[in-house]
Amino acid sequence: MTSDYDALIVGGGQSGLAAAYHLQRRGLAVALLEAGDEPVGSWPRYYDSLTLFSPAEYSGLPGLSFPGDPNRYPHRDEVTDYLRAYAATLDVDIHTGQRVQTVDHDDAGFIAHTAAGSTFTAPRLVAASGSFASPHLPTLPGQDEFTGKILHASRYRAPIEFQGQQVIVVGAGNSAVQIGVELAEHATVTLASRAPVKFFPQRPFGRDVHFWSHLTRFDSLPIGPLLRTPPTQPVFDTGRYQAAISAGKPSARAMFTALDTDAVIWGDGSRTRADAIILATGYTPHYPYLHDLGTLTDSGAPRHRRGISTTCPGLGYLGLEWQRSPSSNSLRGVGRDAAHVARHLHRLETVPTPLEKKQSR
Repeated sequence: MTSDYDALIVGGGQSGLAAAYHLQRRGLAVALLEAGDEPVGSWPRYYDSLTLFSPAEYSGLPGLSFPGDPNRYPHRDEVTDYLRAYAATLDVDIHTGQRVQTVDHDDAGFIAHTAAGSTFTAPRLVAASGSFASPHLPTLPGQDEFTGKILHASRYRAPIEFQGQQVIVVGAGNSAVQIGVELAEHATVTLASRAPVKFFPQRPFGRDVHFWSHLTRFDSLPIGPLLRTPPTQPVFDTGRYQAAISAGKPSARAMFTALDTDAVIWGDGSRTRADAIILATGYTPHYPYLHDLGTLTDSGAPRHRRGISTTCPGLGYLGLEWQRSPSSNSLRGVGRDAAHVARHLHRLETVPTPLEKKQSR
């Protein structure tokens, strides 16, 4: 088998783009395979009001600063525009409309087969397909009898759809709180969680928390592999969210124990009617195309160490929560992880690739 490229990247979101940047800088011929129409990841599909909780100054990918006021918190659409502009700066082949369905592997490398009928080959592969396509949907006792709507936060767009309704938002992270507070202006909302929301000041001592994380290097500490269970991220707050919950908009309660036909049942036996339940319960790794390689656990999680496969030489991962550091799965931190994966894959001992053959002549 001859290789088309030196490296393939599956996924054109922030992780895939950062990987492309670092691999091209190491002189490799790179193909980025993106399922959508353009390399902007899942950002256009997030809810309408989403804003980053890191300022623009700390939200750029390697090689290109986020434009505009460095102290502002970019909106979802600004991030989409930024990723679009970032992709245009890369000297790699970006193939859109190429959803990777299966990947084979032999002594010469990887063969990626797409739903469009294309085949791409290379001795290195970076799985950067993210997790948005695999929302975590816990089973709720009594959900089969519940007559209301149950949806994951990934399907939430705007509050108008829930105008005047009784809504339960499940979760205690940034997305759950942001959605709950926004919805509470239009509906009666209860925030349900197993543990109370943990707030952290957005601007301690007058500077954004990411300034202090950068100054102390906490954001880049390689402590991810040391954690058996990644901790729940606190909700960064200027005071708005905590004040809203204190005012009962939304109200907050310990997680309900069951669902009935048109209500949730709380631990004390009381009931609250519910038209809809929104699950801000996170995501799970999404690598169905690697299923036949034996590189995943039974639950679909990758077998890896700091983003490098422990079962398949030449395979790397990006975009995992706490992959290496607290900021691994974020715009502000994925560049460091991408540099690590690119450095390791570049050292891979393999047969000469097209670019390497050309350079040796």
